[in-house]
Amino acid sequence: MAAPCYLGWDFSTQQLKVIAIDEQLRVIYEDNVHFDKDLPEFKTQGGVYIHSDRLTVTSPVLMWVKALDMILEKMKSSGFNFSQVRALSGAGQQHGSVYWKKGSIQVLKNTAPELPLHQSLKACFSVSNSPIWMDSSTASQCSTLEKAVGGAQHLASITGSRAYERFTGNQIAKIYNQNPEVYMQTERISLVSSFAASLFLGAYAPIDYSDGSGMNLLQIWEKVWSVSCLEACAPGLEEKLGCPVPSHSVLGPISPYYSQRYGFSPDCKIVAFTGDNPASLAGMRLQEGDIAISLGTSDTLFLWIQEPTPALEGHILCNPVDSQTYMALLCFKNGSLMRERIRDDCASGSWDEFSKALSSTVAGNNGNLGFYFDVMEITPEAVGIHRFNRDNQKVVSDFPKEVEIRALIEGQFMAKRIHAEKLGYKVSKYDEKL
Repeated sequence: MAAPCYLGWDFSTQQLKVIAIDEQLRVIYEDNVHFDKDLPEFKTQGGVYIHSDRLTVTSPVLMWVKALDMILEKMKSSGFNFSQVRALSGAGQQHGSVYWKKGSIQVLKNTAPELPLHQSLKACFSVSNSPIWMDSSTASQCSTLEKAVGGAQHLASITGSRAYERFTGNQIAKIYNQNPEVYMQTERISLVSSFAASLFLGAYAPIDYSDGSGMNLLQIWEKVWSVSCLEACAPGLEEKLGCPVPSHSVLGPISPYYSQRYGFSPDCKIVAFTGDNPASLAGMRLQEGDIAISLGTSDTLFLWIQEPTPALEGHILCNPVDSQTYMALLCFKNGSLMRERIRDDCASGSWDEFSKALSSTVAGNNGNLGFYFDVMEITPEAVGIHRFNRDNQKVVSDFPKEVEIRALIEGQFMAKRIHAEKLGYKVSKYDEKL
């Protein structure tokens, strides 16, 4: 009998990835489908369509389904033994939404194993291009939602975040406002994560607490939909969303489609999918007191938190590992591009020179500090270069190059700590000694 293994899926912005691990957590298989390169017929750029208003950003739903077909066929061709898979789960890009047309549940339950999935499901979506996390076209819906519940801070206290244009509740409100007929034709609204789980389950998968708390719709304390938020977005919305569940819920066995077409065991379990950020917290095995920082084009900080204090900046999400605790998420737009710009200006474009300059200065930078925002920052909402000396006087001119480099790095990480503490993160005396 084949040794048991487990599949993890990632429905991200630019590609679909799969990984198989054995019971010792060793990787035994991995593959991906790159949307632009491997599915050119959809004509995406970076996996998305940027519309003419430069605010609306969507992705074609069928592209995600066809990518799943493609990657499963690649696995089959490679000789992968699907019968050894005991369970599977995964992650999806947060905030994106999928709109199932009335009657689609019957199609999903009865997919024909002789056909690729995308052929069976091609008429199942009332919205063919899904709004995703890059969309920023819902400013008016955000304003309406905040007013309806008593202001931005009150909305954050309920849902963990003030209204954000990419958040799903506001995207649903836009679709209802602009295309009420399309909304009425929709029987179920999924997040990208629960949509992906639905494909494997052969039924509508519930939204999990953690990804659901990135919608401006879930009461993060009670883990139920907020009636006032739902009513501010669209009528009859609770029925279209279904009941949320803990992120580690076992949803049921895999659809017979996969057993018949690929040889999965009928006993293979589907575990709730979640958002990519909560999945990162779970995958890195963070515990209370831990902080993880992703240093990318935008910097992202996330942490396990016991007693959150929702604020106007940052996000509080339900913890995917422990439903009684929370995770905090902070995004900083001026991340690696800002560091690269200072590297080019002060270290001749060399990271080695940058590192040497940083090492040549003392921790604390003799009181010199800088906050560097080439573009409007998310946390806090600020732009420009702001330098201060040890006497807290604002310095307009440049610092010496090595001082500039340390001011940038210390300023970026100081900001991350300050905003994490505002959301309820506590630095212990032990941490201070370190």
